[in-house]
Amino acid sequence: MKYYSYFLVLVSLSISSCKEGKIQRSESSAKEKLTSYVNTFTGTDGPGNTYPGAVVPFGMVQLSPDNGLPGWDRIAGYFYPDSTIAGFSHTHLSGTGAGDMYDLLVMPMNSRFTESLTPEGPYRPYSKFSHDKEKASPGYYSVDLLSSGIKAELTTTARVGYHQYTFPKDDKSQIILDLGYSLNWDAPVDTQITIEDNQTISGYRKSKGWAADQRIYFVMKFSKPFDKAQLFENAKEKNAQSVNGKFTRIIANYNTKEQEKIQVKVALSSASIAGARKNLETELPNWDFEKTVQEADASWETYLSKITIKGTKEQKELFYTNLYHVFLTPSLLSDVEGDYKGADGKVHKAVGYNKYDTFSLWDTFRAAHPLYTLIASKETEDMVKSFLSHYDETGLLPVWSLAGNETNMMIGYHAVPVIVDAYFKGIPIDAKKALEACVASATVNGRQIDTYMKLGYVPTSEEGESWSVSKTLEYAYDDWCIAQLAEALNETAIKEQFSKRAMNWKNLYDSKSTFFRPKNDKGVFESPFSPKEYTREFCESNAWQYFFFVPHDIDGLVKTMGKERFTQKLDSMFTYYPKATDKLPIFSTGMIGQYAHGNEPSHHVSYLYNNIGQPWKTQEMVRKIIDTQYSTAPDGYCGNEDCGQMSAWLVCSSIGMYPINPANGIYSITSPFVKEASIALENGKKFNITTENQSKENCYIQSMTLNGKPFSDLTISHKQIAAGGNLHFVLGDKPNKSLSRKQ
Repeated sequence: MKYYSYFLVLVSLSISSCKEGKIQRSESSAKEKLTSYVNTFTGTDGPGNTYPGAVVPFGMVQLSPDNGLPGWDRIAGYFYPDSTIAGFSHTHLSGTGAGDMYDLLVMPMNSRFTESLTPEGPYRPYSKFSHDKEKASPGYYSVDLLSSGIKAELTTTARVGYHQYTFPKDDKSQIILDLGYSLNWDAPVDTQITIEDNQTISGYRKSKGWAADQRIYFVMKFSKPFDKAQLFENAKEKNAQSVNGKFTRIIANYNTKEQEKIQVKVALSSASIAGARKNLETELPNWDFEKTVQEADASWETYLSKITIKGTKEQKELFYTNLYHVFLTPSLLSDVEGDYKGADGKVHKAVGYNKYDTFSLWDTFRAAHPLYTLIASKETEDMVKSFLSHYDETGLLPVWSLAGNETNMMIGYHAVPVIVDAYFKGIPIDAKKALEACVASATVNGRQIDTYMKLGYVPTSEEGESWSVSKTLEYAYDDWCIAQLAEALNETAIKEQFSKRAMNWKNLYDSKSTFFRPKNDKGVFESPFSPKEYTREFCESNAWQYFFFVPHDIDGLVKTMGKERFTQKLDSMFTYYPKATDKLPIFSTGMIGQYAHGNEPSHHVSYLYNNIGQPWKTQEMVRKIIDTQYSTAPDGYCGNEDCGQMSAWLVCSSIGMYPINPANGIYSITSPFVKEASIALENGKKFNITTENQSKENCYIQSMTLNGKPFSDLTISHKQIAAGGNLHFVLGDKPNKSLSRKQ
């Protein structure tokens, strides 16, 4: 997902594919450890906007270096071409376009530094560093700070960041915590630091940014008592045990011996200092950095092992780097005892589940959440409960929630397909309450939903980004999802209401141009109209990129325009390349014709050839996208990684299946990119995918068997996968055009 801000002028319009390159990777002594294939630096260059630091799967803490400079390229705090580090903060967003978080910046210093602090607020860049002296692996990060000779190492548990600093001999060594530090959209509002003893401090940082009311409470422990501590309040040093203000900072001073290690543990909570303290006592009671690194690595190994593959070393690196990114979000919000800051500003308790947040739903409903139902079903259950707790707090399901806030960014009410998908896949949810929440979110008087209900479409607006066409199409899809849930619960009136609304996509179809086209509130199509140009009526896209977003009624779309014309348009999607003079959407990256893989609305389009009886074209195009739009280099993503969606597309496509409709439990089939894959289902069964003749050239399916029996369908259901078994592909270098969609 990408967001409109002053950063957008810095985005290059010329990125059409991802570059190749090499980067220093952490080494693993264990044989065939899956974590050894992960490159955490992938996405830290180019438009990926990822961070390289320490985190565990779905963790509350994302402990990562900040370069200390603002800008679009530094949305995640770190940009690979930079050469400075301002410190290590504990919260980061993965792959988004939102410049927020960066809480609790910690930085070690000593007398070798020549750089200095600004009087208050953000740091100047502190230390030079080199990628040659930087390493990372899942759950671990290290770098030599060249300006001081200090080695920094980071690891983490779910709720506690763990630092280890190796100092040279110096009588002016320091460890600084700066709560006034901010970057990009983030700004502190109220901060506090209290010295409890010479090894313990506590406090909070309240801030505003993209998320308007962020609260981070903390308890910070030092392995070595500090000789002296200096407290600063709004840039002035205070002789006190506690300071409170917009900008507060503490400097812990030490006299260090050569190669002396000082460790720091920082526990977080969105609810209270007491909650942070309990998190620390529960998750990290001892001082054993190496053990914590091993435990973080083991946690990642467990999650990465949910899908094991066979293939080349390069394929494994690509696959597991992307699977790693799938598990970075959503992020944990609740404490070990369940407390969390709710979207209503009050403290709530998650009873019997983990409360998650950081839901980039406009992106992740498409493939990431369907993937979670396969390999993280317990977390999916908790995510749905998190949605319903958000409904309890606000009266609506989340749109894009972050740090206990509703940001209302992007469009649709896409918690709906996630809920409906989970329900039909047998994941336990409170279905009656879920339907109630879905209907409430789809009938609110806001976000142009009231107008949509009145007119059957969202009309164009004279001001700003109305995104009217995109909203109409996405609302219609979500409405279809509500109708399916209502039918299953025998709520006939709701089912009929939303089944009718699901057909609203037809209200903007223009048979003359054969595109979805904006209308005014009088029902008249807007002119002039150029489908390849970006206008305010298409969300981060153009009419080409949104044309195929009718995932619940592809057959209806084909019938409406005719199969021949639909086929021509689908072919043109990948062959009609823009001219240099075209006014493209600013997020048109990873371009293949009009197809933009760097943004989400058309992620399913390459699979639509299966729906019209030309599956070999799906097989060709999916393989082309993998080959040209992904790598493990720092610029290995051709667009924002977007909280796992870009990675989920790669993971699903690599094993040969993708959900065109993310809520109907059906996966469209293509030829696997890897030789073999085994999905460890949470019901204890395994679903294996095997191939014959796998190679770069052999991308075409010749035949398939399911559990030893001939299989000619171009789709497979979640139910079939959940039963376990083996889907076997025979591949070749020429299309087998006798394979066709099962009617």
